Amino acid sequence: MDTSLKLSLIRASDLERTQRFYEALGLRFSREKHGNAPEHLAAETGGVVFEVYPRGNGPATEGVRLGFQVASMEATLAALQRLGANLAIPAETGEWGLRAVAVDPDGHRVEVRQ
Repeated sequence: MDTSLKLSLIRASDLERTQRFYEALGLRFSREKHGNAPEHLAAETGGVVFEVYPRGNGPATEGVRLGFQVASMEATLAALQRLGANLAIPAETGEWGLRAVAVDPDGHRVEVRQ
């Protein structure tokens, strides 16, 4: 049996601000609500559903580290900088190509590769 990741979920203190951050990476969200769950954001990328739930009383997800492949590092970092996003590691070429690490509005470290 092949195993594949189908869902990734983080919690955010401000859905709109977090939506703008991840849209700068190229994701496109829709708003969803299932049963008694709160309204949240959902985007699909590479066959994986990425959801952002409001922090509310749910468990924190600050320790989560995410990684995204982008078409243009230059354009992506420019979009993130316009939002005032912090870069933990500036763009540098390494073993796996061009890579940077940004920090989303709730402190999640987000690896960006081209």
